[in-house]
Amino acid sequence: MAGIEDQIKEIEDEIQKTVYNKATSKHIGRLKAKLAKMKEDAVNRAMKAGGGGEGYAVKKSGDATVVLVGFPSTGKSTLLNKLTGTESETAAYAFTTLTVVPGALEHKGAKIQLLDIPGLIAGAAMGKGRGKEVIAVVRTADMIVILVDVFNEKHVDVLLRELYDAGIRINVPEPDITIKKTSRGGVRLNAVGALDLDIEEVRSILTENRIASADILIRGNATQDDLIDALMGSRVYVPAIVVVNKIDLIDEAERTRIEADLTERFDMEPVMISAAAGYHMEELKDAIYDSLGFMRLYLKPVAGPADMDEPLIMRLGAKVEDVCRKLHRDFYDKFRYARIWGDSVKHEAQRVGLTHTLADEDILQIVIER
Repeated sequence: MAGIEDQIKEIEDEIQKTVYNKATSKHIGRLKAKLAKMKEDAVNRAMKAGGGGEGYAVKKSGDATVVLVGFPSTGKSTLLNKLTGTESETAAYAFTTLTVVPGALEHKGAKIQLLDIPGLIAGAAMGKGRGKEVIAVVRTADMIVILVDVFNEKHVDVLLRELYDAGIRINVPEPDITIKKTSRGGVRLNAVGALDLDIEEVRSILTENRIASADILIRGNATQDDLIDALMGSRVYVPAIVVVNKIDLIDEAERTRIEADLTERFDMEPVMISAAAGYHMEELKDAIYDSLGFMRLYLKPVAGPADMDEPLIMRLGAKVEDVCRKLHRDFYDKFRYARIWGDSVKHEAQRVGLTHTLADEDILQIVIER
């Protein structure tokens, strides 16, 4: 493993030292593709080596699963206990949590599964410590809470790097890239919209992946890294927030400095909390809910008023057919039409079909064949 790590470091150094311009873009693209393959191979070997530990296979439940990611002793267990009432052992030393501890958070009608996992360490993506088990859990999450404390806010950089090396992309949309290998004809590049990549960069990246002929379609702009990710095919795209714990242990000036520094460097405002003191817990719940992209729908039976006490939780952008499938397959198989009251329609009780896109707090009535 040390040999692979040395090779990875050499390529990273060469990429960093090479000034990107038109003349060097092809060379840099090939180096990045080679680096991605080496990291992918190293991570895959780490994932396959040895057996998983007890407690790492967690059945997902609720409307979404959120994983607390941080270094040891940043307060993940305390935070889980405060948010959910789950008894996760806490202590002032590293690696208190040796298994995944689930808890349930209910907020604005949503049932959210929170997972407290063993603390990450540098090199986790390559299998160090409990890295392979921890990363496997994180990759299945619907959202990540990146937790640091006020004395180690620089750890955000290391945590993001570990997640990136493990193929986890934070707060970015999945690039719309289609790659179809062909038996002949070379590399053909088609783009919908403006594209900064040129055909020579694309060819160099594909050559490193032993692809001589392919049809590439890119919708929207894309970078070399986006194309490499699409080639790898193993990336996951997950929303995340940064949370800074133990703010009750520093003064206001230091809190302001940390908040401003993290906001500037990562282009997202951190949530400043104290898990032990229960400070800003409601703000954190709101941030988790908003990051998950939830919306509330209220179901109305054909004969009777809408149930405004128990909303159905769906993701923003959900269509009527998504609701039907979530409720029961009969609602989809026997669907006739739906009526909507709310912001997604032009008038109250508007009749819509399966492909209608819903909005937050819509009232929905589904009519099926009898």
